[in-house]
Amino acid sequence: MNNEREALDELLGIMREHDLDALTVRHSATTYELVRRAEPVATLAAVPPPAPTLAAPVTPSPSANYKKVTAPIIGVFYRAPSPGAEEFVEVGQRVEVGQVLCILEAMKLMNEITSDHAGVVRRILPENGALVTLGEEMFWIEP
Repeated sequence: MNNEREALDELLGIMREHDLDALTVRHSATTYELVRRAEPVATLAAVPPPAPTLAAPVTPSPSANYKKVTAPIIGVFYRAPSPGAEEFVEVGQRVEVGQVLCILEAMKLMNEITSDHAGVVRRILPENGALVTLGEEMFWIEP
């Protein structure tokens, strides 16, 4: 663990030295995503490998009819445009194509993520403020 912390500290130093906002490193079965927030603080998240499909029971169960909205970038997931503001969508709400579902903050930019599908939101997977990775499922929409 101590060697791991030293390696991560070294990676954070490289980020600062080269003015990088994000860095992803894969080592064995672990992926580390380092995302820089504001000078001089950097944030670190160790992302475990994806769990096998059968390992985690999910409610509702994924249906062949559900359309899945995935993260187009790595970023911090926000359900509302600002703290204390009304959330963009709720589970059970009907959404239309082009409607804003969430914001992903990446490299200090707020990226609005819109729906490619019309239907009812059946599941919102990430927690507000969680780091999501490229391709990670964020919403299940039932047409």
